[in-house]
Amino acid sequence: MNSPEQPLPTFDEVLLCTPQTTAEQVGLFLRRCLIPCSRGEKIYTMLYADELSYDVSRRAEELFQHLQRCNSTYRLIILCNCEREHSYIPSVFSQYKVHMIPQRPLAEIQQYLQHHYRVAQPSSSAASVFKDNMCVGIVSSKRAGMGK
Repeated sequence: MNSPEQPLPTFDEVLLCTPQTTAEQVGLFLRRCLIPCSRGEKIYTMLYADELSYDVSRRAEELFQHLQRCNSTYRLIILCNCEREHSYIPSVFSQYKVHMIPQRPLAEIQQYLQHHYRVAQPSSSAASVFKDNMCVGIVSSKRAGMGK
């Protein structure tokens, strides 16, 4: 948010981890992050890395240790749930841990995201369904089974 005109991360810069995330998926992500290349100054982010299985986490750590010897200029952020700080990945990288609390008001964050997710020129796209021609939206219901 410090650079409002900077684009949001692309699909290859973010890995959303679940218990079903495979070692191969994590390996591909770490290789993109840690193998030196001329693709610019991307910031790679692993979300919910604490949810990886033990085996996948262990293999990810081994690969990270191997690849990071070849590249000291990588930019990697690993976000974890503070309630699962004793799982494998948070424990392995605990020396780099930084507790984060959002520093911006919710309204400012929403305005920033609206700037990036608004369709530039209204057209007959699916964005016309969402408020203010946004290309993403959240549909929720307080009751299950309401077809949303």
